[in-house]
Amino acid sequence: MKKFITTLQNIWKIKELRERIGWTLLMLFIFRFGSFVVLPGVVPAALDNAGAGGSANDLLGLVNLFTGGAFQNASIMALGIMPYITASIIIQLLGFAMPYFQRLQQKEGESGRKKLQQITRLLTVAITLVQGGGYLTYINSIPGAIDPTVPKGIFWLSSTIILSAGTVFAMWLGEKITDKGIGNGASLLITIGIIAALPQALAGEIALQVSNNGFFMLILELALLFAIVMATVLVVQGVRRVPIQFAKHMVQRGATQMPAAGQRDYIPIKVNAAGVMPIIFAQALMFVPATVAQFLYTGNAAPTGIMRQLVDPFSFISSVFVFL
Repeated sequence: MKKFITTLQNIWKIKELRERIGWTLLMLFIFRFGSFVVLPGVVPAALDNAGAGGSANDLLGLVNLFTGGAFQNASIMALGIMPYITASIIIQLLGFAMPYFQRLQQKEGESGRKKLQQITRLLTVAITLVQGGGYLTYINSIPGAIDPTVPKGIFWLSSTIILSAGTVFAMWLGEKITDKGIGNGASLLITIGIIAALPQALAGEIALQVSNNGFFMLILELALLFAIVMATVLVVQGVRRVPIQFAKHMVQRGATQMPAAGQRDYIPIKVNAAGVMPIIFAQALMFVPATVAQFLYTGNAAPTGIMRQLVDPFSFISSVFVFL
């Protein structure tokens, strides 16, 4: 612990690192502040009563988790940085399928990278317009969520523009964190959205365990949380060293050539090269049946047939779906 504190003190003594950390914190604060600015014409109380953020077991809850509650609040940052992430993934996949994008990625250097960034930004705006329309349709389906005094045409037009501007602004914040901050701007924006609900969740869990005299269970939960975080860090940072042996070669020593032993080195290969994106996509696919059932079966109607089997986490079909 002492070594950790000393490391933090040494980092804070370096002016450049101090400025980068301060810039990053400022950008994150602005992003979180935007998550609480509600779209004009939206009634927040109606969204809270309807549970607009979805539950923890459906796709809407996952989106709300990534946006740090901005999705449920119908804020100007409701779509978050996710359209930009989607656009980046699409551009990367096109690099394997289309020669034009492959040439930009591999052969044109810095100019190609700038072109790809510009294309990614334009694609982000297009994706935001589509997702914004779907999000506004969802908000419109909630009774009382839109102020009846606001004309629908004006609400749709202004909200679409604001949502697009919010996503573009979040994209700009991520790029500034990458350029002037500590790096990985988009990942930090997603991370800050995920951990935004952590203090409230911890406070609720502590209050629950204290009221039930579950001090041992509380300590056990905190210990498990710490162990899982440490294990995750170890897996993400872990590398496997693949040894390589260079062949022997001749070196000139004076008038004669003598054999020199080959050098031994290694190639570091990350244990988790794919990161968390496969887990995120898999979790999103797992939430699809529950989300579809939520829209198909409203009110007191219960899912039937195959949909009931998919929604039930203990059914055989649901287990097969999760396994696949």
